[in-house]
Amino acid sequence: MAKVLFINPVVRAEDVPRHVPYGIAMLAAISIRAGHQVQIYDENAWRRGDQVTAQALTADAWDVVAVGGISTTYGSIKSIVLLARSLCPHALIVLGGGVLTSLPHDIMRLLPAVDVGVVGEAYVTFPEILTMFDSGARAWNNIAGTISRAADGALMLSPKRPLLRDLDSLPYPAWELFPLDEVYFKNSEMLFSVEGMLSRRRLDINASYGCSLICRFCYHLGISGDMRYETDAQGETRVAFDEPGNYSRDIRYHSPQYVVEMARYAYERFDVDYIAFLDENLMTMDAASKRTWLAEICRLWIAAGLQPTCVRDGIEHDANCRGVHWDGTSHATLCNPEILKTMRQAGCASLVYGYESFSSQILKRMGKGTTPAHNLRSFFWTLEAGIRPVPNQIIGFPSEDFASIYDNIRAWEQLGIVVKPFYATAYPGSEWFTTYRTHILAQYGGDLERYLLDLGDATKISGVISHNFNAVELLGLRELMLNLDWTRIHEYEELWRRHHNIAAGAPATLYRDPPPVKAKVKTIELRRLPLGS
Repeated sequence: MAKVLFINPVVRAEDVPRHVPYGIAMLAAISIRAGHQVQIYDENAWRRGDQVTAQALTADAWDVVAVGGISTTYGSIKSIVLLARSLCPHALIVLGGGVLTSLPHDIMRLLPAVDVGVVGEAYVTFPEILTMFDSGARAWNNIAGTISRAADGALMLSPKRPLLRDLDSLPYPAWELFPLDEVYFKNSEMLFSVEGMLSRRRLDINASYGCSLICRFCYHLGISGDMRYETDAQGETRVAFDEPGNYSRDIRYHSPQYVVEMARYAYERFDVDYIAFLDENLMTMDAASKRTWLAEICRLWIAAGLQPTCVRDGIEHDANCRGVHWDGTSHATLCNPEILKTMRQAGCASLVYGYESFSSQILKRMGKGTTPAHNLRSFFWTLEAGIRPVPNQIIGFPSEDFASIYDNIRAWEQLGIVVKPFYATAYPGSEWFTTYRTHILAQYGGDLERYLLDLGDATKISGVISHNFNAVELLGLRELMLNLDWTRIHEYEELWRRHHNIAAGAPATLYRDPPPVKAKVKTIELRRLPLGS
C-alpha cells in the first residue's frame, strides 16, 4: 500500500492557524481506511518555512505527496510542490482543492511539478488514484475527476466525477493527525460570542455541501453542482462555472444522526467545548428538508447530552459550563424565529449572516435573494432568540456608488453597529471572475499568477471590479464609513461628481447593467425540496 504524505499549505498568513483543514483530515481518514500509510505535515499550523517542510519531505520514501487548498494558498502550494519535486523525484505529486478545481488547465501549466490534479470532489477520486498507483498503472486520465499530463506534456482532462450521494458513508476526519493541543486548541477562541471567546477546545464540522443561492462573488469549489464541462472553439474540454444565465445547484447534507454522532465523538475523544459548522449555509439545508433538518439536529444534540449546561440551567455562560456550544451560518430570508429559538436551546451561540450590503440595487444585482428589510428583520430575530448575529459586508461591488454607501451607514445606525466590510474580490471559479477576468488581469500586466499570489482573505484589495471607484477611493471610503463620517463622504462625492462631470442630483454612478444574456439551460437541482429564494 502507498506511503502518503499530506501537506497542508499556509492559509490566512495574516492570522494564527485556527481551523484544522477539514478536506485533508477527511481524505487522510479515507486513505487510512483503505489501508494506506498516512502522515501529515501541517505547514499552516507550524509555519516553520521551507527548511522544515523539506525535513518532512525527506523523512521517508513517500510514494505520494498530496497537497490542496483554496486559491489564496497558491503561493504556499507553489513552494511546496517545487520542494517535493526536487526532494522526492520519484513520488507522485497530487494537487486538489479549490485552487486546482477553479482553474485546472491554468494551474497545471503554472505548476509543472504536479503530476495529477483532482478536479472537484476528491472523496472517491483520490482513493482511486492510490489504488492505481499500487497497481503500477499510470493511466490517470482513466480516473474520472482528474487532469494529468500525456507523454508529450499535453494536459488530459478526464470525464467529470459525479458527486458523492451517500455522505454518511464517509468516516470522521482524522483530527488526531493534527497538532490539536500544540496549535489549534490554543487558537480556539472565536470573536463572535462570549461562548466562542471562552472556548478552549474547538473543532469544526462540515454537515453539508453546497448552497442554493447564486451570489456572484461566491465559488462552491466544484462540490455544489455548479461545475460543468464544456468544449471550447478549439475542441478542448474545459471546466466552467457560474456565468450570467447559466446556473446549477446540487446541495447535499449529512443526516442529523451522523452530524450529532460526529459531534459526540469529538466531545468524547477530544473533550471539545465548541463546534464551528463550516457549512456554506445551514438555512439552505433546513429549508430543503422542509424545516426538519436543523430541528432534528438540535433534538438529537440535547438527547446526546451535548446541550451546554448554562443553556439548560438558564444561567450566564462561564468557564464552568459543560457541553458543546456551536455556531454556523444563516441567511436572512431562510431563517425564522422558531428555528432560531430551537437552535439556541441546543447551544447555538452565533450565526454569520452574509448581509453583504443594505443597498437594494446591490443585493438585487448580486443574486443574494434578499432585501435590506430581510437583513434587518433577521438581525433582530436572531438577537431575540439569544443568538449573536454576525453581519458580513462587502464594499467595492461592481455597481457600488455613494447611495449604496449611505444605505450601509444608515442601516448601521439603525442597528447600533459598525461593520468593517471586506473588499469585493473575484476569486477564480466565481461568476465575478468569469465576467471580469480580462479587466482584473489587466491590473496585473496580464499575469494570472501575479493575481493568484496577491489574493488574500478580502481584508485587502486584490483586483478592483468596481465601475465607480478605484483602490485608493475604496480604501478611503471604507475608513470614512467606519467613522460614520457623513460630512467627508458628501464632500468627496461633490469632488467625484466634478471629476466625472456628473451633475448634482443625477445618479452618481458610472455603472451600467450589462446587456441581457440569452439564458442557457438552467438546472437547479435541490435535494428533496426546491427553494423559492
